[in-house]
Amino acid sequence: MSDFHYVKVVLFDLDGTLLDSIPDLSEACNRMMLELGRTPYDIEVVRTFVGKGMVNLVRRCLAGSGSATEAEVDAAVNIFRRHYAVVNGQWTTLYAGVVPALEALRQRGIAMACVTNKPAAFTEPLLERMGIAGFFGATVSGDTLAEKKPHPAPLLHACRLLGFEVADALMIGDSANDAEAARAAGMPVLLVTYGYSEGVPVDSIECDGLLSSLVDALPRFHASPSPV
Repeated sequence: MSDFHYVKVVLFDLDGTLLDSIPDLSEACNRMMLELGRTPYDIEVVRTFVGKGMVNLVRRCLAGSGSATEAEVDAAVNIFRRHYAVVNGQWTTLYAGVVPALEALRQRGIAMACVTNKPAAFTEPLLERMGIAGFFGATVSGDTLAEKKPHPAPLLHACRLLGFEVADALMIGDSANDAEAARAAGMPVLLVTYGYSEGVPVDSIECDGLLSSLVDALPRFHASPSPV
């Protein structure tokens, strides 16, 4: 696995990489399903639905229990948003090693951004509630741009917001969405082994290395760039 002496900025996925938000997402999904008169899901099933944004999560929930027309999805998204606004951050937890890794990277002068497919209305409140918003010089959410991951645009936008070239950047995520976005953007990518990955074994996804904890990445940043 590679060392990243040149890296000046690290882009982080949110759900499944920094935070275990499945308990909240599952609760909101199941409140939505019950309101729609449909059978709720086990939390481990919801885990496999997470990865390509809120609308896709809702669509997968509906498709798994019957019909999922665009009209039904549109209506269900509004219901999901209402319930998720109530529970967002209530049972979410930080993964072990996240805060020490973020603190160490900040001390080394490495800029950081959060790049997530979660809608902005939920991203910033969640980062604040979990106490990690201050680590990020930029946040790109699922509705910041017209495209979301696995499209490279959010990663490129994050680099622009921070004032860095793509050649200075590294992506850390938990799924093929992150890996494909990073590859398309032209930057390396590390994947954590504890995330969601839409039910796909993470070790089957092409990447530049696997991490059992974010602190495992720290020895690769031997060079200490000047603070930005």
